[in-house]
Amino acid sequence: MCGKLATMKQTSALLEQVLSLPEHDRAEIAARLLESLDPETQRDVDEAWAAEIEKRCAAVDAGTLATSDWKDVRARIERDMFGR
Repeated sequence: MCGKLATMKQTSALLEQVLSLPEHDRAEIAARLLESLDPETQRDVDEAWAAEIEKRCAAVDAGTLATSDWKDVRARIERDMFGR
């Protein structure tokens, strides 16, 4: 039981250290931890995203995908989310 208690204390101390890091560092650590939980699923997700990106790029190249100017998209987001 002492070993488990020591591990819990180490885990708690590590968590405190990680939580004190800047947001982008915490995000990187979170992503890596999630990937480590089920690497096979992550490979499937990565493959699905790669296929989707290829599909969208092909549609843009073919002129069959409607695109929007970033300024228009940003204005719509700000209007919808912030009422501006």
